[in-house]
Amino acid sequence: MGETLQTLGIHWPKLIAQTVNFAIVLFVLWKWAYQPVLRMLELRREKIAESVAQAERIRAELEATERQRREILAQAQSQAQKLIEEARQAAARLHAQETQRAIAAAEQILAKAREAAELDRARMVTELKREVGRLVVQTTMAVTGKVLTPEDQRRILEESTRQIAA
Repeated sequence: MGETLQTLGIHWPKLIAQTVNFAIVLFVLWKWAYQPVLRMLELRREKIAESVAQAERIRAELEATERQRREILAQAQSQAQKLIEEARQAAARLHAQETQRAIAAAEQILAKAREAAELDRARMVTELKREVGRLVVQTTMAVTGKVLTPEDQRRILEESTRQIAA
């Protein structure tokens, strides 16, 4: 066996020394190269998970806002219907001219309530677009790991706003 190893050019002292050297290099690489890379990748995974969770929270807030808008609109409609009914009862007791005034007033209140609800919805959508744009820019900076120029931030904000509007 010794002769076979000699024939192949394998010398036990050199083989053991090379094995020890390889183990040392492997340990050094593991400790100072591979571990930091793994930590960095884990941090990125956590940041991405946080961004996804934040986007999910924003989506839930948007849904809650939409539900509130519907409830406000339903309440306004209900109140408007009550006012119309009251106006009709008063119209039965008053002249035809008073009836027309009361109905016109009720319809005007309904229009104002709808207009107020629409303005509130538009304001909420605008705020949401602004917040989503800010989060997209912030997430992009966090994921890419670099500071974005104002031009990059403006471009990303416009793109995200366009996509939300669509």
